[in-house]
Amino acid sequence: MQCEDDINIDSPNQICDETILVDQDLYDSLTASDFTFINAKIIDDCLTIEIGASGCDGNTWGFNLVDSGAVAESSPEQRYLKFQLINEEDCLAYFERTMSFNLIPLQVNGSREIILHIEDLETLLYYKY
Repeated sequence: MQCEDDINIDSPNQICDETILVDQDLYDSLTASDFTFINAKIIDDCLTIEIGASGCDGNTWGFNLVDSGAVAESSPEQRYLKFQLINEEDCLAYFERTMSFNLIPLQVNGSREIILHIEDLETLLYYKY
């Protein structure tokens, strides 16, 4: 039997919270609220980022992950990104949030792996696709 509403579990947009923006101008001018990276890992085509920051409850926070658009010609290729927390909560409590980003827009034709450099993240991330 087949359900009326099929779900495509292979679609990254259904499993990732956000899509990465590729925009040189935004990358160059990006400002972010203070936060701390807790963890970052790649699962399939999603980059999951866990952060901590002060706020009232963290439910109004906004997030962007912006790629510079530049690809370093190395083996494997490398891309440069900045994470942005948009936090207008004016409280001193500390909260943690986890979000994920669809990595497919960062894939490089003819390559099966890229290295991701995220500003202020101490580790490099290897995205294999």
